[in-house]
Amino acid sequence: MATSHARRIRIAPSLLAADFARLRDEVAAIEAAGADWLHLDIMDGHFVPNISFGPLVLAALRKHTKLPFDVHLMISPVDPYIAAFAKAGADHISLHPEAGPHLHRSLQLIRSLGKQAGVVLNPATPIETVGWALDLVDIILVMSVNPGFGGQAFLPSQLPKIAALRGMIDASGRAISLAVDGGITPATATGVIEAGADTLIAGSAVFGKPDYASAISALRAA
Repeated sequence: MATSHARRIRIAPSLLAADFARLRDEVAAIEAAGADWLHLDIMDGHFVPNISFGPLVLAALRKHTKLPFDVHLMISPVDPYIAAFAKAGADHISLHPEAGPHLHRSLQLIRSLGKQAGVVLNPATPIETVGWALDLVDIILVMSVNPGFGGQAFLPSQLPKIAALRGMIDASGRAISLAVDGGITPATATGVIEAGADTLIAGSAVFGKPDYASAISALRAA
């Protein structure tokens, strides 16, 4: 497996696990606690079996934090909504290859809007899906659960995929972030980091704890 000694681990708490009655305060709290990104899960009830929130929530929160907004679009078709999330304040926009017919074109659109572009791989999505688009990719996100709901158990089957992607990224010579989302805890984070990930997306492992700073430190220490 890849070594993690040279990589600083980024922590991106997922807003989906926050208290929705006080989102502004929650975002301020995780920023003060040392989070690197704010991860925003956008679900349409069609591509995944859940509905979350849309661009208006991003726009409302954008003026209250300097954290990069890491937006994960679980929308199909995805292309018609990319510009709206870019305008609302997204810094990174990641999408699934299955969410549109032309992954390459979708990534071009994101980059044309001045945003970092990401590709999200579901547990059964092969890494070859992103192989021919690496020149347009800034982030690869490995789902270590099936997307749609928080609080699911980590799938160990994704560890070899993370390691293979680390090799692909290193061979490309490009500075591509390798993120993992799903069932991330201090216990599972160790294997994920050893496999080559540099960004941990965590919901209940941060927002479900009484002390956000301690929770973020525990993940980073893994």
